[in-house]
Amino acid sequence: MRGHGRRARPSVESVHSRSLSSVLPEGADVSQNTAVTPERERELLASVPTGLLINGEWREAAGGKTFDVEDPATGKTLLSIADASSEDAVAALDAADAAQASWARTAPRERAEILRRAFDLVTERAEDFALLMTLEMGKPLAEARGEVTYGAEFLRWFSEETVRDYGRYVTTPEGKNKILVQRKPVGPCLLITPWNFPLAMATRKVGPALAAGCTVIIKPAKFTPLTTQLFASVLVEAGVPAGVVNVVSSSSASGISGPLMKDSRLRKVSFTGSTPVGRRLLADAAQNVLRTSMELGGNAPFIVFEDADLDKAVEGAMAAKMRNMGEACTAANRFLVQESVAAEFTAKFAAAMGALTLGRGTEPESKVGPLIDGGARKDVHALVTQAVDAGATVATGGSPVEGEGYFYAPTVLADVPNDAEILRNEIFGPVAPVTTFATEEEAIRLANASEYGLASYLYTRDYARMFRVAEQIEFGMVGFNAGVISNAAAPFGGVKQSGLGREGGAEGIAEYTTTQYIGIADPYAG
Repeated sequence: MRGHGRRARPSVESVHSRSLSSVLPEGADVSQNTAVTPERERELLASVPTGLLINGEWREAAGGKTFDVEDPATGKTLLSIADASSEDAVAALDAADAAQASWARTAPRERAEILRRAFDLVTERAEDFALLMTLEMGKPLAEARGEVTYGAEFLRWFSEETVRDYGRYVTTPEGKNKILVQRKPVGPCLLITPWNFPLAMATRKVGPALAAGCTVIIKPAKFTPLTTQLFASVLVEAGVPAGVVNVVSSSSASGISGPLMKDSRLRKVSFTGSTPVGRRLLADAAQNVLRTSMELGGNAPFIVFEDADLDKAVEGAMAAKMRNMGEACTAANRFLVQESVAAEFTAKFAAAMGALTLGRGTEPESKVGPLIDGGARKDVHALVTQAVDAGATVATGGSPVEGEGYFYAPTVLADVPNDAEILRNEIFGPVAPVTTFATEEEAIRLANASEYGLASYLYTRDYARMFRVAEQIEFGMVGFNAGVISNAAAPFGGVKQSGLGREGGAEGIAEYTTTQYIGIADPYAG
């Protein structure tokens, strides 16, 4: 077990306990974080399919290649799985295209029942999914259990939305025709998921796609494909027909996306990941004018006004920063604190961060797991070093942790200059840079001084200020006195360089449909 900082005082423990609860979805059980035996890990890994799912069958890669999936807490290999090639990608599209017409004609209620069964099965196997995510991604088991609750909810939500995909039938204004509008499935979709939320990012895409009547090809991230492999087996068990869901895990993202996006049978690509990769995919999608959903990078401001409840703000800051060890696009990336309360907020925040215990996510005391790999840790430390060189001071943490795995000490930086690189780049790690502002107008200006516009957070007791600031900041999502705002029933997405489209909510299913208008001569018109 890795320790970090002083043993927490009761007040700090209380802050972190509340923060952990706010990180997890309502109803998530955090009490089961007991030790996991090596035998349990081996048993679970043996149950994960290691092939490619194409047309309802698990098969080897066409070239017979495999790639290793690593435990970031130890650097050791967990499993070797099939490494899909371009040939496998095209085979998956063959299957998805062949199944598209029949799946689109499948009754909405039947599609809904399949998604509901998938929700039930994921929920029944919650401990398996949680442990598997902890092993391949690194997050503590308590957080992984929270992701199972959150991720499964997309299956339940979209099972309910399946039968509520409304059209309309109205008379034209001049009364001569009838307008019939219906929404139809867009067709076969390529779903490219990230490594940081292996289950939730798959369910958030698969749920609405299947609900709308689309077939899918899933390309999971090479760091964390095992959760998707297990999820796909659950979908098959739930009754998803052959060819409707295909999984092509691969060490080469371009080897999968390249040939598929050039094929006119593919109709949509949904991607969650970095902005540079998203730009390249958008350029590729333009060739065939593909429908796109892009959930890209973030640089979330966390604004604390002088009238805020500072204990609540620290609680929210812990949730917004430390979910997934900071490896989340919604993670608070810049802490903008009004000058009069900056010292007090920073001291309390640093105490809470410094009290966290690092360790492999399977260890009961672990509150902070490793970063995903050595490169990620190196990038995080480079940003910290540059900030300190520019004049920032380290309130707690500030360095990698010695030993196996890719651990980085939870860090708070004070007095960060507004032109520091760490305030411009997505950190994707447990580092919180704090800078100050004098007025509401300055806070808004600093918040908007970013090419990104995904999530933002605002702490104040003044509701009028909340509305003023929310109206003026350029972000797709705003958390008001709340450090975690993601929910299956809410539209998730950003503006500017943070992407296009929305996932979740009533808006989520619309991303997988096209609108068709039929003009009908009004039989009663003269």
